[in-house]
Amino acid sequence: MTLTGEQDFLDLIDEAFPNQGPGLVLGRGDDCAILSVTGELCLSTDLFLEDAHFRLAYFPPEDIGYKALAVNLSDVAAMGGIPLGFSLGLAGPPELGRDFYRRLLTGMAGLSRSTGCLLTGGDLSRAARLTLCLTIWGQAAGPDFLRRGRALAGDVLFVHAGGARSTAPLACLGLSRAGLTVLEAGLSQDKGLEAKDFPQAVAAHLRPEMRLDAAQALARTGLVTALMDLSDGLAADLPRFLLRPGQTQARALGADLDISPDLLHPELVALCGRTGADPTAEAFAGGEDYALLGAVSPGDWPSLRRAVPGLCALGRVSRAPGLRLNGSIPPDRGFDHFRPYFGPAL
Repeated sequence: MTLTGEQDFLDLIDEAFPNQGPGLVLGRGDDCAILSVTGELCLSTDLFLEDAHFRLAYFPPEDIGYKALAVNLSDVAAMGGIPLGFSLGLAGPPELGRDFYRRLLTGMAGLSRSTGCLLTGGDLSRAARLTLCLTIWGQAAGPDFLRRGRALAGDVLFVHAGGARSTAPLACLGLSRAGLTVLEAGLSQDKGLEAKDFPQAVAAHLRPEMRLDAAQALARTGLVTALMDLSDGLAADLPRFLLRPGQTQARALGADLDISPDLLHPELVALCGRTGADPTAEAFAGGEDYALLGAVSPGDWPSLRRAVPGLCALGRVSRAPGLRLNGSIPPDRGFDHFRPYFGPAL
């Protein structure tokens, strides 16, 4: 059934999302929402675009809605924040049908409810391809927002690898990348790589685990030097993590990383066994891991590990610029939106 007009779409949104909640004085329906806030807020915007971030060929509508919100929630988590609300810009072809959009909004609404992050409004439009743009905001869980660019030489680098998908210490690294590889292989009917053989890798790409509770726990300890989320992979994000405001990359700190295949997810290792890729290099390149990358002083590391389960040391911050992986300089630069990854280049 095709959407009959904008009101039909608005009715779907009202069915899926509540229009009242804490901090929301006036919800959807007027020219603006009215929020009641105190203190500082963190604010972030993310695009989620068909054939740049997802393909309709293997993304169910529910997972599109879920992931579009999840990647924004991950940004709030990266600041040690508590998500409060978000605004949704949604454009797409009406021909996708009412049921498709209902399912998309249902997937997003489920995550919205479970995290207490309210939809306050947004905008709708027709477009040739499905496009979502979310703006999200939150408040600090601890004394202050956590930031990148504050790590010190000698700090322990860690990731939060806790989650339901594996007990491997660094299971979060490279697993979504493995899932994307498998899903893309399915489009070419590559019978050597089937989604049923890599269920957790596929799930990691379609429905990434959020680490809001862990991030808020990290913020409340007051021990973390710096924090960010790994959206583009260690190769791309770690240099940004180490770069202080106003610094050039040539003057930034470096890092020495120690990643063993024994610490990685078994599905990533198995996939690399079939493709001939190096699992350590794949984990380093990553992309859409949405793990938490942090730094802490060596003296505070034992206390932090006791306070927040699921943390795993990754290496140390170094005064020597550049990244070194298991003693060698890694070749991969990680994900970049302006280089082709799948589909047409932006």
